[in-house]
Amino acid sequence: MTDKTSDKVRVVIADDHAMLREALRLMLEREGDIEVVGEAGDGESTLAQVDALKPDVLVLDVAMPRGNGLEVAQRLRRSKSGTHVVALSAHVDHWHVSQMFKLGARGYVNKTAACSELVRAIRAVTRHHHFVSADAAEHLVRDLGGEGEARGRLGLREREVLRRLAGGMRSPEIALAMKIAVSTVEAHRRNIMRKLNLHSVAELTKYALREGLAEL
Repeated sequence: MTDKTSDKVRVVIADDHAMLREALRLMLEREGDIEVVGEAGDGESTLAQVDALKPDVLVLDVAMPRGNGLEVAQRLRRSKSGTHVVALSAHVDHWHVSQMFKLGARGYVNKTAACSELVRAIRAVTRHHHFVSADAAEHLVRDLGGEGEARGRLGLREREVLRRLAGGMRSPEIALAMKIAVSTVEAHRRNIMRKLNLHSVAELTKYALREGLAEL
């Protein structure tokens, strides 16, 4: 049975890099009002940890195997878990930030931000406030000028198809991984190219790299 009598903010850390989880645990536990009660390295184990431990806050990496942060946030919102989500990501583009908030996150912190920003985010969301780290907020404001609007037209499935295309996967592989028909993948690819006014996989890959959807 989970002990809910402590006055400390109970936190689960979800990130697929064990060294980063350990560093975050050590940093957070130096704060007198925060207790790290669990860790997870992929989406499925994150959901299991939240279900078992009922933490106050989930520090959630946006890019993880077996269910990325977007999928985890969406499932937690549907389950009405009551756990506040603080997204932790290397990507601070308009789409990632806005999408995580749409899916129920209350905080968004760049992985390159000072540790103090994550602490502030955790404390803010437990008070039912929103928190965006300074550099992510700067990108949001800059993208409101118009370019972010174009990016935002891509749906969640289209973003996932684009990410996999940029990673070198072929349509049949993407269809198998996403459990959709090859014809659906092709339709997504045509829609992506039309929306972004791009005309080849090479252009899509360059765009995905620039937007943080893929890595070299």
